[in-house]
Amino acid sequence: MTTPEDAGDPSPMIEELSAYLDGELDAAGRKRVEQQLAKDPAFRRELQRLERAWGMLDKLPSAKVEESFSRSTMAMVTVAATEEVAERQTEIPKQRRLFKVAGAAGLVAAGLLGVVVGNSVWPNPNERVLRDLPVLEQLDQLRNADSIEFLRALDHDGVFPEESDHAG
Repeated sequence: MTTPEDAGDPSPMIEELSAYLDGELDAAGRKRVEQQLAKDPAFRRELQRLERAWGMLDKLPSAKVEESFSRSTMAMVTVAATEEVAERQTEIPKQRRLFKVAGAAGLVAAGLLGVVVGNSVWPNPNERVLRDLPVLEQLDQLRNADSIEFLRALDHDGVFPEESDHAG
């Protein structure tokens, strides 16, 4: 005699028969199972085997659980839940701090980027003053120059800084 287990994967047939026995099938499913039972003796034998197994399960004594088991289980669940809540509550301030630090770092980075872009786009108005500073430091003495030839001689001696364009 071959059993459904010998024929390959019995799961779909056993699942369908179990659903039939439990009354979980819709009308079309019940009709399909009943038609299969009418024409397939192996299908009927499997149904009978499942019915016997269900009957034996009904005869087993039910387990009695003491009240202390229920209390200890509830206590364990309560402790686990309390620990989980405490853990999450300690994580929230850490996440907030991390968010604040990341925000501050982003603001600093944006500010630095703004300074770099600003310096590259807009010229420094003090650049010309800094370039002419050696002349400005000696301005009082240069005012006392008697002639332009004297200033040219000073320029020739390197007293004045070199300019990239003499038109300015």
